[in-house]
Amino acid sequence: MIHIVLYRPEIPQNTGNIGRMCALTKSRLHLIHPLGFTITDKHLKRSGMDYWNTLDVIHHKDWESFKVSPDGPKRLWLFTTKSAKSYWDVRYEDGDGLVFGNEGAGAPAFIHDEISTNRLTIPHADPTLRSLNLSTAAGIACYEVLRQIGTLKTQ
Repeated sequence: MIHIVLYRPEIPQNTGNIGRMCALTKSRLHLIHPLGFTITDKHLKRSGMDYWNTLDVIHHKDWESFKVSPDGPKRLWLFTTKSAKSYWDVRYEDGDGLVFGNEGAGAPAFIHDEISTNRLTIPHADPTLRSLNLSTAAGIACYEVLRQIGTLKTQ
């Protein structure tokens, strides 16, 4: 299993889309509070659809609570625009956690410091453009990890 970790997400539609992806891939979703919306938000439910009921989701009151959780990942990889190392250049393992900052500010400096040796970026062709949408980035990263560790099979 892989872990998708969202640090204080702000947009319910992104979290709903990511939750739906996690349900379909049997990945665990970690939501680090405070959230920028209520978990009952209609936009969250709409984008997550009925998949939300099958989702393996753990709520953490803050980063410190997440770090000591017994249900957390073995290793952490921070996806950020502040890295030169591509997510393609990593050998992922079952149990890894993919950390994403929020839509407005990304991950705070203290998380960058804690995960300083495991910071990754998703390359893009135009360096004048900032970044991908959170749910798009999480999807790209999740499926690369699953491809490498071989946990998804076509039907």
